[in-house]
Amino acid sequence: MEQNSVISLRGVSIYHADRGFGPKAEARAIKEGELVLADVNLEVGRGELVYLIGRVGSGKSTLLKTLYAEVSLLTGEGSVAGFDLRKLRRKDIPHLRRKIGIVFQDYQLLNDRNVFQNLYFVMKATGWKNETDMRRRADEVMKLVGLENKLHKMPFELSGGEQQRLVIARALLNNPEVVLADEPTGNLDPVSAEGIMQLFQKIVEGGCSVVMSTHNTNILEDYPSRAILFSGGHIKEVQIAAEE
Repeated sequence: MEQNSVISLRGVSIYHADRGFGPKAEARAIKEGELVLADVNLEVGRGELVYLIGRVGSGKSTLLKTLYAEVSLLTGEGSVAGFDLRKLRRKDIPHLRRKIGIVFQDYQLLNDRNVFQNLYFVMKATGWKNETDMRRRADEVMKLVGLENKLHKMPFELSGGEQQRLVIARALLNNPEVVLADEPTGNLDPVSAEGIMQLFQKIVEGGCSVVMSTHNTNILEDYPSRAILFSGGHIKEVQIAAEE
């Protein structure tokens, strides 16, 4: 893995298969599983914004799942935030995910708890102990995403854009090295989507990488950056020109 890379994939093939851990299960998955992507080579630097683009079913979400160890890496070399994905054991996965912020398309908020309690739940689950520190960190991330006055609101009292901001705040709680976002603007109106992209720009400027899948061509034009095209079971980098 290159020194300045937060993500490094080399000679990777990604399979979609239900399997357990261990060499026998890996061999079975390679033999019987569905090959989703082949010959994947990808480096993502620190503080870099990278788009994943391509048709539905082209492998974007599967790649993101591989990066946060929902799908196991069976071939090639892969590292995320200093963790070797090929050597990752089940007990290592929570430690990896503390270095990664994950933004799900469907939010996955706890709808029976208010905004602060949603953040508190994640902090407790990831090893925070000191109540004062937890409150301070919740205030910090909520201020960063522009929701500092919404801590006691319930998720259903927030707009779609505000809910997505809350999900991003949750993803930032543990100061991740990279945020992985699956269609983060897919369910939002153009104004809310613009706000989310401005927030991602701020996150990147702070040194955290962002890798996001998207179908929104306006975003690519308004916020040009590296783009990786998924097509025919392979990926390649493509140039996205800024709109004049």
